[in-house]
Amino acid sequence: MKELFLLAAVICFGMAILKFYSAQMNRSSSSAGIQAAGKAWTTLTAEEAKERLDANPDILLLDVRTQEEYDGGHIPSAVCFPNEDIQPDLPLPFEKDAEILVYCRSGRRSAEAAEKLAAMGYANVADFGGIQDWPYETTTD
Repeated sequence: MKELFLLAAVICFGMAILKFYSAQMNRSSSSAGIQAAGKAWTTLTAEEAKERLDANPDILLLDVRTQEEYDGGHIPSAVCFPNEDIQPDLPLPFEKDAEILVYCRSGRRSAEAAEKLAAMGYANVADFGGIQDWPYETTTD
């Protein structure tokens, strides 16, 4: 009887470990933008985006908010390109292999824009969410 109880405990413990690691893998895949999950773009933190921008001044930084929101304050070197203007049937003025970082106010529109860009064949797109989470410099210039 003791051995049966021990076997059941070991099985339960093993199942708990598998469930924990499975949840961890799913969480890390969604934040890393794994293509196998149907996501062809990556998600970055504001810190990771800042590091990339500092390392490569040629990155295309897209603010996908409205012109009025952009005028109220944006990240230096960002280009205003509203999410609504990203249409699959309209050609965009940048190269398909350009490194593109997108952001909006809270992260909803930037995720949508990143998804649309990836679906249009842009191969190097990353979303870092909203300007509200950007702890670095902003400008109204």
